[in-house]
Amino acid sequence: MTGKAPSRLIVVGKLAGAFGVKGEARVLSFTSDPEACFSYGPLMDADGAVILTPVKARPLNDGFGVTAKEQRQREDWEKLKGTLLHVARDAMPETEGEGEVYVADLIGAEVVHADGRRLGKVKAVHDFGAGDLIDIEPPTGPSFLLPFTHENFPEIDIDAKRLTASPDEALLPENLQRQASDGGTN
Repeated sequence: MTGKAPSRLIVVGKLAGAFGVKGEARVLSFTSDPEACFSYGPLMDADGAVILTPVKARPLNDGFGVTAKEQRQREDWEKLKGTLLHVARDAMPETEGEGEVYVADLIGAEVVHADGRRLGKVKAVHDFGAGDLIDIEPPTGPSFLLPFTHENFPEIDIDAKRLTASPDEALLPENLQRQASDGGTN
């Protein structure tokens, strides 16, 4: 790849192998509007190298058959099977509604408890099937997970890269829980 790689990439799909005998790729889309993933420009790997530039996409039962600008044989697409497909964050449209965010925009954000305690930084966001979980790396100790709900994160300021958290104390690691005043006795 020549030129400067995009600074931030967002996963929009996955290469699922080859389709047909004419060199098409099979792509699974992760976008809310499945066909939209082909409108953001070239689809790249995690390092920013272009994997495919969609020319035409047609729906299949389990994804899309994509004709790419890059000429590859069926075997070449099969070798790339499982590759996550990314686009530059700058190519994505702005979020439309209040409370809508791109998960990629949360990474690196400061997490501060509503009472002012610094809880850490967003390390990653996971979805194991029951909803998004924010993986927070605290100033000390191992990272921990908080469900990404409005109750746990009532305020999100993407511009300031700051999330205000208000979780139940039991969801926090012991070293971050507010210590109840015991009046000097144990």
